[in-house]
Amino acid sequence: MSSLPPGTAEPARDGNVMVGAELARAREAAGLSLEEAAKQLKFAPRQLDALERGALDRLPGGAAVRGMVRTYARLLQLDADPLVARVRASVVVQDAERLAQRFRQPVPFSDDSRRSNLAYIALSLVLLVVVAVVAFEWRQERSGAARLNFVAAAQQPAEPARVAVASAAPTPIASVQTAAPAETRRVEGGWRRISLQFERESWVEITSGSGKLLVSELHAAGAERVVEGLPPFSVVIGNAQYVRLTYNDKPFDLIPHVKVEVARFTLQ
Repeated sequence: MSSLPPGTAEPARDGNVMVGAELARAREAAGLSLEEAAKQLKFAPRQLDALERGALDRLPGGAAVRGMVRTYARLLQLDADPLVARVRASVVVQDAERLAQRFRQPVPFSDDSRRSNLAYIALSLVLLVVVAVVAFEWRQERSGAARLNFVAAAQQPAEPARVAVASAAPTPIASVQTAAPAETRRVEGGWRRISLQFERESWVEITSGSGKLLVSELHAAGAERVVEGLPPFSVVIGNAQYVRLTYNDKPFDLIPHVKVEVARFTLQ
């Protein structure tokens, strides 16, 4: 029996270890090594190792941890919801508002050393400039791009979905593609599918291998989007730690590509 006083973090830690141990046992029962499971899930072996040992503090972001648990459980044919619920309380979700509050905190000054004060000021200015640049770029891309509506995954027809651009007034990009040209139909065997699920509001831009803008849109929390086209795809995702991406029905790990909450990468 634990002698820790009430309110300590040890119970949450024990719960994480139990969830990780259950995943490890299921993996071993399935005859998979840690490296084989990591390869199928597109995760790094060290990430799965930390998850199985309950060391969630070594993994980035609360939403990312819950997404890893859910994806891992599905691979091992386990009921994902109870496992996700058991780790939810022990994971702190760092959202954009929390990040903004951290940058709004006053810079601590010391009367003992003017050099330390100048260092604090310089560091704060650098952080504020980085946040301002990212926010400005995101806003410019959102305001300058067209809003595209995609067919949800559950309603997608057998033929590759064609995107209709909704606009209040005629613009050069506001056109409706009603039928695939003959050249496109000849290469439909090379089309690929990208599926996106959003836990928080997120902006997404995807460009096909031919340079065509397939989607540039802000998505609400809880939304799901599917887009098909010819690779390679150039992808930009804002608030990426709250987005789950599947490429050709295989989970794709966004975590290695996230820099200041924005993921930029290419899908081949």
